[in-house]
Formats: sequence, structure tokens, C-alpha cells
Amino acid sequence: MIALDQHPSGRHFLQIPGPSPVPDRILHAIGRPTIDHRGPEFAVLGKRVLSGIQRVFQTRHPVVIYPASGTGAWEAALVNLMSPGDAVLMFETGHFASLWHRIAVRLGLQPEFLSVPGTDASTGLPWSWRRAAQPELIEARLREDRAHAIRAVCVVHSETSTGVISDIAPVRRAIDAAGHPALLLVDTISGLGCADYRHDEWGVDVAMGGSQKGLMLPPGISFNALSPKAIEASKSAKLPKAYWAWDEILEMNKGGYWSSTPNTNLLYGLAESIDMIFEQGLETVFARHQRWGEAVRGAVRAWGLPIQCADAAACSPLLTGVITPVGVDADALRKLIHERFDLSLGAGLGKVKGRMFRIGHLGDSNDLTLVAALAGVEMGLKLAGIALAGSGVQLAMDFFASHPQRAPLKAA
Repeated sequence: MIALDQHPSGRHFLQIPGPSPVPDRILHAIGRPTIDHRGPEFAVLGKRVLSGIQRVFQTRHPVVIYPASGTGAWEAALVNLMSPGDAVLMFETGHFASLWHRIAVRLGLQPEFLSVPGTDASTGLPWSWRRAAQPELIEARLREDRAHAIRAVCVVHSETSTGVISDIAPVRRAIDAAGHPALLLVDTISGLGCADYRHDEWGVDVAMGGSQKGLMLPPGISFNALSPKAIEASKSAKLPKAYWAWDEILEMNKGGYWSSTPNTNLLYGLAESIDMIFEQGLETVFARHQRWGEAVRGAVRAWGLPIQCADAAACSPLLTGVITPVGVDADALRKLIHERFDLSLGAGLGKVKGRMFRIGHLGDSNDLTLVAALAGVEMGLKLAGIALAGSGVQLAMDFFASHPQRAPLKAA
């Protein structure tokens, strides 16, 4: 017999940085009847989502859509571009950069990991997990590579494990300044649809995206946005590939179809997500996330706790990493908050496990959702015996009251 108090009333607060809450409008779209993925009705849907996702990536070039998670998008990018033993330059910005590095190793590549050296004395955490990618370090390393052995530079745009955004345009300029032919690969899995990303303008060759973050969908769709240079490079790449191969998919996409079975119902949801984003406009969506990020970071500063991202200019608009005081187990704190207030927060991962937690503020959210989430965190901090400098909830309320949404959201 399960006690009634084990089933809290109301809606669970999912404030992790993905998977993010799925709006009812998208859930209803996903619930439509499945159709023949080789029939004419599907071709209309296929062309609709393929053109729509180009607008989200801000590219006029092809975007490949996979029935996969973001991890699949990482692998797809590498196997379509690389040959066994190829050297790639990757920048360590956190746990997901490290996982991408591990995939490169397992594929038989030779990845080199650049990182910001040293440890932050005040927190004991590595600077590489509190800072963005550094274009000057990338440029210096590429200048040393006179033989042009490095085939690609890999950077995470929005590092979900730390709440750090790396500026991609300067990375492209660094590659060009070094006179190096390396391809630029960018992971914008958590940033897509909520953090400004400009594929063509920034000169990215392959970008990876995922469905479960700013696009407000369940997990299960991933993307490779391509450049003409990447498509040409894929023709001579020698790593084994079958399911991930771009050539067959791109050919079938011309008619609105896929070379393997697509995830039809999630594509319904993707079409709805794209409509919702462009009903508001990308600039409005980006501004809304920036505003939420400012409010949440202000609340954390009011509590007197350090923010994981050490550079104010590089703070993510979609999540905030919060460092707990030395001796306070962040995972135990998250467990307390979940049990008492039915609020899920993101865990610290890898090198920062147990030292920080993450507050997601992305996708299907609003001011009141975030104020309530911050209230749950603040109550949990107090219950854990952590002395706070002030009320983050009050600061967030004051911020939202004095900084209204620039453009009204349209009803779902």
C-alpha cells in the first residue's frame, strides 16, 4: 500500500536543464495518429520540418534530422568527416565536452584536449569548468600545426554541465587567423532554440542539436547542421558509417523522406515547436531566456553563493550552475529539495559532482514558474542549514516586476 503523501498534488517542477517541460500544445501534436512514412502526407511534414529547422539554426544549408539523442549527433558529425587516426582539437569546458572527447577516442581518432589551466582557490574547482573556450589558445595551437594535421576544432557552445556559453564567432576568426583549414564543429545541443546561434554567419561547418532542451520536445531527435565544406569533406572521410551517413539521408530528404524509419510522431511535435518559436520570433525567444538568466543569477548572488560560470559575459541564458559551500553535499541538498517540494534540479556532473547543482530556466517556463522554483531552492538551502546573505526570491520578484517581458507571449 502506497501512502497518499507519496503522491504530491499539483504539477512536478522540472527545473533541470533538459529534458525540459513539454508544452501541452506539443504533447497534443505528438499524439496524432501515425502515418505512412513513405506516403505523400509524410513528405509534406518532412519538407516542413526540414525547412523549419534551417530557420532555427539560421542556415540556408541542409540540416540532417536523426531519430537519436545528442550523443548520436556527436558521433554522426565525427564519422561523416573523419578517417581513422585523424587529429582533432577539442576544448574542455565541462562534462559534455569530455564525453564528446571520449567518443572521439573510441572512434579511433586522436583528440587533443585544450583547457584553461589551473584551479580556482576559492572553490577548489578547475578553471576549465568555470570558463568558456578561449579562441587565443585555439589559434596558438593551430599556428603550431604547420603540417595541418588537425582536421577539426570541436567546441561546445552551451556547456550544460556548467552553465557556460562559449562565443563561437571568435573561434572561427581564430581558425582563419591561423591560416588553418580545420573544420569547425559546434555542439549547440542545449542552446538550440533558446541561446542565439547563427550557423552561417559564424562560419560553422557542423553543428549538433537536440530536441529536449530549447525546442521543448521529449528526447529522441538530434540534428547535424551542415556547411558545403563539410558535405565536400564527407566524401573522402574513411570512418565506417551506415546509419549516420549523410549522403543517403540528404538524397532522400530532397523529396521529404528519410533513408531509414523516421520518428514520425516526434516530427509532428517538432513542427509544432518550430511554429511556436517563430510565432514569437527568435529574437524574442532569445531575449526571454536572457531575462530569465539575469533574474536567476541575481537570486543566486543574493543568497551569497558562487555561480559556476566565473565570467559574467559567458553565463548561459538557459541554466545557472550554483556552487555549494565547502562541506555541503549538493546531491544531498537536491534530494532534500525534491522530497520536500517536488522540485527537480540538475546534478553536478564529472569533476563538479557533489559540489554544485543546476537550475534550468529554459523552454516552456515563465516568471512565476521561476519564482516558485527559486522559492523551493531557497527553502531547501535554509533547511540544509546554509546561511544565506539575503532572499533570492525577493530579488527575482523585484527584477521581474521592474523588467517586464518585452513582447507578450502568444497564447498556445
